[in-house]
Amino acid sequence: MTPRARLPELRLTVQYPGGKQGAPTRPQVRRWVRSACATPAEVTVRFVDGDEGRSLNHDYRGKDYATNVLSFPYASGATLSGDLVLCLPVLEREAREQGKSLEAHCAHLIVHGMLHLQGHDHETGRADADRMEALEREILADLGYPDPYA
Repeated sequence: MTPRARLPELRLTVQYPGGKQGAPTRPQVRRWVRSACATPAEVTVRFVDGDEGRSLNHDYRGKDYATNVLSFPYASGATLSGDLVLCLPVLEREAREQGKSLEAHCAHLIVHGMLHLQGHDHETGRADADRMEALEREILADLGYPDPYA
């Protein structure tokens, strides 16, 4: 019997202030967070409604609309620390418009947000965006999800 590789410690909190209806389960969120982070981490994932999503996007990015995911990195030393905030109504609308399952879209945006927490950025130039998208595609393929950019 081959010993399993020890996974890095993950302290994960998942919050559903607007309720759990339509939202991914905690085990799904844990799987997606873990797939995008090979270091010890302390992460909170919060699924919010449109009002809270809009308020946070306004307060932290100066944009007056709810966005799909916001990443708040706190520390990236030996233990990664940060929050991801996902606006469930935006995710549901985008999944419908893009012809994707809500599950696949949530997985993608959690992976995307986790990469942001680790310092990846797609807004600093095309080369950085290409690297980040390639990582997302690889992680999502390993999880069994289709290319989110196809």
